[in-house]
Amino acid sequence: MPLFGNTFSPKKTPPRKCASYSNLHLTLDRSTRETELGLEYSTPTMNLTGQSLKFENGQWVAESGSFTDCRREMQRLLKRNQQMQEENNLLRLKVDILLDMLSEVTAEVHLMEKEVEELKSHSRRRKK
Repeated sequence: MPLFGNTFSPKKTPPRKCASYSNLHLTLDRSTRETELGLEYSTPTMNLTGQSLKFENGQWVAESGSFTDCRREMQRLLKRNQQMQEENNLLRLKVDILLDMLSEVTAEVHLMEKEVEELKSHSRRRKK
């Protein structure tokens, strides 16, 4: 026996009213209704920076041959990007080599300064 009364029983929902009060769907024939109410679907199209594209078979395709220039420009930019990356790698390598050379010369200078100091101290001892 339930503690608070009956088991859960929701009320029945009332029937839905007509979705549209317009009588256009009754007075127009099918072809007119499709053109007027937009029931005829076509492929989706869009315009980006003057380039028109349409969606076909799951891919965006250019409607005109105007994208060939964009593809060439993209390939040129990709090639230029690759060249810049190679040049950047070369410059990094040159910087690493120069830093190695600088550290080597600095170490040699420190050794020479140490030798000069030793020679000065040795010559001072002889003079005394």
